[in-house]
Amino acid sequence: MPAKESSPRRVYGGRSAADRRAERRGRLLEAGLELFGTEGYPASSIEKLCAAASVSTRNFYEEFSSREALLMAIHNEVIESAVAAVATAFAEADDQHVTDRIEHAVRAYITCTAADPRRAKLSYVEIIGVSPAVEAHRLAWRTRWVQMLVAEAKRAVARGEAEEREFGLGAVALIGAVNELVFHWSTEGYRTPIDDVIAEIVRMAKAVIITPGAGAAPG
Repeated sequence: MPAKESSPRRVYGGRSAADRRAERRGRLLEAGLELFGTEGYPASSIEKLCAAASVSTRNFYEEFSSREALLMAIHNEVIESAVAAVATAFAEADDQHVTDRIEHAVRAYITCTAADPRRAKLSYVEIIGVSPAVEAHRLAWRTRWVQMLVAEAKRAVARGEAEEREFGLGAVALIGAVNELVFHWSTEGYRTPIDDVIAEIVRMAKAVIITPGAGAAPG
């Protein structure tokens, strides 16, 4: 007896159901970035998100279990792109002194997360204090950034560019300072040039990794 043929995928208007669903999800992610990043998370109801994305509430819940889930999904996209940008910056500056590597990495990170005011507001303002679940999500990302910073500091030690010490606390302090600085910058209306913000973060990052008088970059 011949094997039963599998049912073909349903296609409407030249697009499969999976394609249409992916498109709806993309529109919701974009609507979330726009509304959370302009009007703010508390002011962005599911109904407003659905209207902006031109989807039904049923479609919304097919993709996300809650507004929090949408917020975390957008935050993941922003931070994952920032991780990739920082990794690329480090790779491109592989042979350079740690001070130069830090500058490349900070510029990549801030440009990725804060050059678009919507991303800055979402990543540094709206993600804070939403709920225990969102806070756990945010802190998990902080742990990953701490690990990356400590790894870079240990690389500098191995290359004779910094002195060995415990870098974890300094990394946590740096992340907190960066968050507060960009929060301030965004809530003050981005009046300070982004290059000034980057320069200040680079100074703090160098202070965390390099002991004064040790491992200075060649002049």
